[in-house]
Amino acid sequence: MQAQEIRRKFLEFFKEKQHEIVPSAPLVVKNDPTLMFTNAGMNQFKDFFLGTKTPIYRRAADTQKCLRVSGKHNDLEEVGIDTYHHTMFEMLGNWSFGDYFKEEAIKWAWELLTEVYHLPKDRLYVTVFEGDDNDGLAADSEAANIWKKYIEEDRIILASKKDNFWEMGETGPCGPCSEIHIDLRSEEDLAKKGGKDLVNQDDPLVVEIWNLVFIQFNRMASGKLEKLPAAHIDTGMGFERLAMAIQKKKSNYDTDVFQPLIQFIAGKAGVTYGNDQKTDIAIRVISDHVRAVSFAIADGQLPSNNKAGYVIRRILRRAVRYGYTFLGFKAPFINEMVAVLTEQFADVFPEIKEQEEFISNVILNEEATFLKTLENGLSILNDLIQKNTGDKVIKGENAFELYDTFGFPYDLTALIARENGFDVDEAGFKVELEKQKTRSRNAQVSEKGDWIIVNDGDSVEFVGYEFLASEAKILRYRELKEKKGTVYQLVLDNTPFYAESGGQVGDIGYIESDGEKVSIIDTKKENDLIVHFTKKLPSNPEATFKCVVNVNKRKLTENNHSATHLLHAALKRVLGEHVQQKGSLVNEKVLRFDFSHYAKMTDEEIAEVEKIVNQKIRENISLDEKRNVPIEAAKGMGATALFGEKYGDFVRVITFDKEYSIELCGGTHVPATGKIGFLKIVSESSVAAGVRRIEAVTADEAEALVNANEQVLKQLDEILKNPKDLNKAVSSLLDERNQMQKELEKFRQKEINQLKDTLVQKGEDISGITAIISKVSLPNADALRKLSFDLKNKVNSLFMVIAAEIEGKPQIAVMLSEDVIENKGLDAVKIIRELAREIKGGGGGQPFYATAGGKDVSGLDNVVAKAKDFLN
Repeated sequence: MQAQEIRRKFLEFFKEKQHEIVPSAPLVVKNDPTLMFTNAGMNQFKDFFLGTKTPIYRRAADTQKCLRVSGKHNDLEEVGIDTYHHTMFEMLGNWSFGDYFKEEAIKWAWELLTEVYHLPKDRLYVTVFEGDDNDGLAADSEAANIWKKYIEEDRIILASKKDNFWEMGETGPCGPCSEIHIDLRSEEDLAKKGGKDLVNQDDPLVVEIWNLVFIQFNRMASGKLEKLPAAHIDTGMGFERLAMAIQKKKSNYDTDVFQPLIQFIAGKAGVTYGNDQKTDIAIRVISDHVRAVSFAIADGQLPSNNKAGYVIRRILRRAVRYGYTFLGFKAPFINEMVAVLTEQFADVFPEIKEQEEFISNVILNEEATFLKTLENGLSILNDLIQKNTGDKVIKGENAFELYDTFGFPYDLTALIARENGFDVDEAGFKVELEKQKTRSRNAQVSEKGDWIIVNDGDSVEFVGYEFLASEAKILRYRELKEKKGTVYQLVLDNTPFYAESGGQVGDIGYIESDGEKVSIIDTKKENDLIVHFTKKLPSNPEATFKCVVNVNKRKLTENNHSATHLLHAALKRVLGEHVQQKGSLVNEKVLRFDFSHYAKMTDEEIAEVEKIVNQKIRENISLDEKRNVPIEAAKGMGATALFGEKYGDFVRVITFDKEYSIELCGGTHVPATGKIGFLKIVSESSVAAGVRRIEAVTADEAEALVNANEQVLKQLDEILKNPKDLNKAVSSLLDERNQMQKELEKFRQKEINQLKDTLVQKGEDISGITAIISKVSLPNADALRKLSFDLKNKVNSLFMVIAAEIEGKPQIAVMLSEDVIENKGLDAVKIIRELAREIKGGGGGQPFYATAGGKDVSGLDNVVAKAKDFLN
């Protein structure tokens, strides 16, 4: 049974059991501060379990893209080393939201595995929660008794909280679970030792394939368990492991899920998979990591230097490093594998196919950048090896600098060191790493208290599309301790405050009761709750509050948000239909729009986009807003949906002229485009490979920008004494400046030539070597370099040290001719490092030429004296 059929049979089975088949949520999580990535199938249903949102269906099933590389659920270090852990994987799951419970979940799991997939019953084991005294929980005898109907009692294993109590994170929905394990060993191995003793013992062939979680509790911030209003079922079955079991393989990587990728890598590297442990691990790592990176990019997360983007960059760099070290890939290659993924997942996850070229280009750019970094790191490491010939130890701080600054993994540093007879101070490296982790932990925000319930009710009504003020009650609040101080989070039963999402910033304003005004400093979404931030808690949280949005900020923000829609449509018209939104920021001052495009926009293209947008503004097109439109109907209207967004069954459609701009959007907008006033593009730049960024201003800010530019032109006119043609006058000035610059360069060259001749005349002959050691004054670093090479070309057997003052700063150059290096064993790099101490600086270069800069100009005389002493 091939992978596609395995997946299809799962979904068909639960559809027959009256489950709604739902699409996968994006890999990158939005509006949930407790998660960076979707790490389990239940993430998108979290609000159903918490009771903060009413389920629109009681049963659901899907295949969910998951990523486990950070936080509590982190499998990164095991990936590739063993054969069953992955970063990105598919989680097949079925859910009940207060409908069926343990009896049906167990019955259907057994039916699917043994009657549909025909897995051998005598190779299956189940585990049941044994209870936990600290949480005051008894053993799950209910689950155990149900299992006895289907499996022999000696195949039912009691297991600890660690293995059989499922929690998504430090807080949130949780409960006891029952895992199904399968023994995939040979009959010979089975005869030697029963599989029961190997369950949960990390045996690569006795593995968990399905986890049935009975969600009954909510873990509070205090650590206590609170019983949920209704009990739910949350199951998760690793698709890759299931394929391994059904296809009777010994490794996930041997299934048709991974083999196309593995054979591609092996063929490109010219190796055979299965012949060598080191190359096998490298191939597994790369085949796993390309999936994680590609799906993350498809869902809108570009590699970057912080948060989720840094995690994606780290995964990709890990893959590049394995290819570089163990497979000999010195040029980008991972980007070529996206085509293989496209073929595999076109039917189930079409976002890969729709963005194939974009994903490939982003990965290509990242690969090329890191390969250059690898080369730089190798150069620095070789330098350290040459420098430390005495103790033959690479210091921990140096290894950490390579890791932290150049992305150079510790194990690669240790490998190269060993090849050169060196050791690495691993303890010192770990000390530096722990310092970084401590800094990171200290920089992290927040310690949240538990929600305090004030009034009954969970659903929050947003009334801010129609009203900028309303009356509301506080449903719940909690304290949030941050580095900058304590803030409070309030949830209201209705609110006019827009919560940050879709690129639009959250509203500010105030709530008021009995003469007490409390400022709302921000509004955000947490899952499906609208959370209001304040620096003070109202003295009477049970009161009824008047809620008022800051009108000026909201209106200016709406100008920019609506302008973003007009801009998106204009970009498609000017650049092509390949343009897709990749990110945005909309506030009261500026709009920032990231989009897929592979070249810098020309001035003409920018002008044309600006012209189209302003035409649409002047047309004063009325907003056509439709709510609760079925998602398929919205797509049929031609509405633009964004990759990486999770849309419900019903959506809001924003239209400014059905022939021009139709988008799915939850943000607030102007009633007609004329309210925007005017748009001016401020900048166009690159964000990442294949992603450009436009920043623009509208309304008041656009007017201020035009006025400021006009003022600059007036001042320039006055400075140039009101010429008839300002452009011609400025061009003439630049021409004069360029001519003077050329004359100055000729004069400087003449000075350098004279200085060169003087230095040659002053050169001393010491044992057949011409020594030129002098302190000079030069205009720039280029002059120092030219002087050094001119002397090398003019003088045989040269030993040169020039100590120069350049624009008030000290610089040193050391130049050696080849015969001096060979006959005397000298090295310009070693000499420059010694001399640089005198000017409180450092430098480097090559054995024949090296330079250094520093901070202390007064040390230049000491440089000359030290060089002479060294030569003598």
